[in-house]
Amino acid sequence: MKKRTDPVNNARNLSTALWILQALLAVFFAFGSGAPKLLMPTEQLPMPIPLPSAFVHLIGVAEVLGAIGLILPGLLRVRASLTPLAAACLVLLTLCATGYQLLAGQPGNGAFAAAIGLLCAIVAYGRWRLAPLRATAHAQPRPLQTAI
Repeated sequence: MKKRTDPVNNARNLSTALWILQALLAVFFAFGSGAPKLLMPTEQLPMPIPLPSAFVHLIGVAEVLGAIGLILPGLLRVRASLTPLAAACLVLLTLCATGYQLLAGQPGNGAFAAAIGLLCAIVAYGRWRLAPLRATAHAQPRPLQTAI
């Protein structure tokens, strides 16, 4: 006898799994990767190929903002479409990090960056197509009204 799957339960389970993945990625990008780039002197960061300090800080800002974008829109139910956009931007960032690590001769770190990018891609696609977050009715922007 075949077991029936409940689409509502499946969607709820998928959404829960995506929330867990989003939280883990947000912690990684905010505290494990982004904050050190913002708070530590660039000379103390483990960088096999030196980069300008301003560029390293820009990457740190992008990572912290990406982490915020993974969580806050869905949590506040405002502009929920920003979550897949933030995840997609983090995919691009991790692709660049993968290339950087490979150019530096560190294939292990490159593989780690690629794996993080794949997880971000899963969140981006999952929140875009499979289990999109919905904004609440009162949080929807109202159309502009023109006086005639």
